[in-house]
Amino acid sequence: MEYLLHIFDWLLYIVFAINVVYLLVYSVASLCRKPPVPVATTSYQRFAVLIAAYREDAVIMATVRACLAQNYPTDKFDVVVISDHMQPQTNAALSALPIKLLEVNFEKSTNTKSLKTALRYLDQNAYDLALVIDADNLINPTYLSEVNNAFAISGVQVVQTHRVAKNLNTNMAYLDAISEEINNSIFRLGHVNLGMSAALIGSGMAFEYRLFYEAMMANTSVGGFDRVLEMKLLYKGVRFHYLPDTLVRDEKIQKTRNFYQQRRRWLSAQYYSIGEFIHHLLPAIRTKKWDFCDKLYQQVSLSRVLLLGFVFILAICSSVVDPARSLKWWLLFGWLLLALAIAIPRRYWTLRLVKATFLIPHSFLLMTINLFRLKEANKRFIHTVHGTEGS
Repeated sequence: MEYLLHIFDWLLYIVFAINVVYLLVYSVASLCRKPPVPVATTSYQRFAVLIAAYREDAVIMATVRACLAQNYPTDKFDVVVISDHMQPQTNAALSALPIKLLEVNFEKSTNTKSLKTALRYLDQNAYDLALVIDADNLINPTYLSEVNNAFAISGVQVVQTHRVAKNLNTNMAYLDAISEEINNSIFRLGHVNLGMSAALIGSGMAFEYRLFYEAMMANTSVGGFDRVLEMKLLYKGVRFHYLPDTLVRDEKIQKTRNFYQQRRRWLSAQYYSIGEFIHHLLPAIRTKKWDFCDKLYQQVSLSRVLLLGFVFILAICSSVVDPARSLKWWLLFGWLLLALAIAIPRRYWTLRLVKATFLIPHSFLLMTINLFRLKEANKRFIHTVHGTEGS
């Protein structure tokens, strides 16, 4: 029995160690260099700025105004809002703006349905690029110009911009902002620095219009449409580029209840994509589609909160059962903390970071519960309520 426990301990350790080393390698890589800044171009491509807005009355006007306030030729972009279950007064206010407003009222709403509706409505030949913006996002006046410059580079078909927090009003929002930046460091900047594709994030992402149209029309996901989208494109061999200095401001989760709902949707989308694309793994390996293989591994691996919690618990248990064997678990926990610390931008190293870490045990508990509540999560749209609240 003791021998079997010893084998099981090492098997667990290897599984968790692979997760930790993966994060550490890309975290360190994020420190090396940044992708080159695109050179300004005088050629203006035509943008369709797509905003799927489900019950987003509290935030949509600010987002649309930010999109309209671009230092970019007004005849070279259209802001397209797909209004789903929004109030009549909100739609009336949007109608007064120089945008394309599509009012829908789906019985079962999803971003996939909204974006497909917009693509069917728009003239495919009228645009060169599709830009997806969340209904709570804010962009700077130079945003479209910076994205346009990136697409002037030969071979660029997809660009992910740098999503940052627009609110830090609660400790949960602060923790969520840090989590976002860790993702940016590891899954975007670190990956690009090592010659891999950046991860898509669901908003602040731009595509060649025809490429986006074809991929979205074949997308049937309920939640996490971006995960399915990137898996399809990576399998086609499309490379995703990253603009670390082009910012899109995104509202961060402010309450643990909203954290639970959002992460449940993310976990569901993650495991849904595994089932849909796992059979492509061997063909991808044979054809050396390493970006696709890397992304599929990300879907299989544990989230950072779960990884932190489980490695810590296993280190504690190992210390109680066999202190001699626990050293490797504590070293692994230390490497994990190092990987995350490297990935956190220096501006977040404040006293609030200490306060925010006290929310991690609760977050771990919620994520663990989510693991057992995924069955129905991808069958209905789980909406995250937006609108900044007071602390």
